[in-house]
Amino acid sequence: MPGTTTDRLLRAALFLKGLDGAVELLAGLALLAVGPRSLDGVTRRVVEHHLLGSPHGALAERVAAGEAALSGGDRTFAVVYLTLHGLVKLGLVVALLREVLPAYPVAAGVLAVFWAFEVYRAVDRDAWSMWAAAVLDLVVVVLVLREYRRLRSRRRRAGGTAPRDA
Repeated sequence: MPGTTTDRLLRAALFLKGLDGAVELLAGLALLAVGPRSLDGVTRRVVEHHLLGSPHGALAERVAAGEAALSGGDRTFAVVYLTLHGLVKLGLVVALLREVLPAYPVAAGVLAVFWAFEVYRAVDRDAWSMWAAAVLDLVVVVLVLREYRRLRSRRRRAGGTAPRDA
């Protein structure tokens, strides 16, 4: 990827997506390794020691509600979702950084699905953080498609065997 501003933006977005994917993968694996009893104990200690402010504050209540959901049937969904989501993101980021041409449309499609889910959750939960994630994913989709067109055009001009940029 050359050094234009758009290319630097794409690299920065891919770095963020890769970091996000790694965190999701690690969170999914950690949640898999930690049993419901341990999760309850950690949550209780965090809330009791006022690490989130008042034990009766909004943040403490959200953490306790999330822990309760993860102790039930939502835990399996969370483990599968976080692990698969993280693996897909990491795989796509590696493929895009290596300029694997077929990965670009796949990445755009996957990110468009993530974007649609984020918009749905943002509307459903009235969450500004989901709106921020949706905007970021939309920008990344546009950057990925732009880079795909540029690479495809460059490879056609070179007879389909254009060397990758270092």
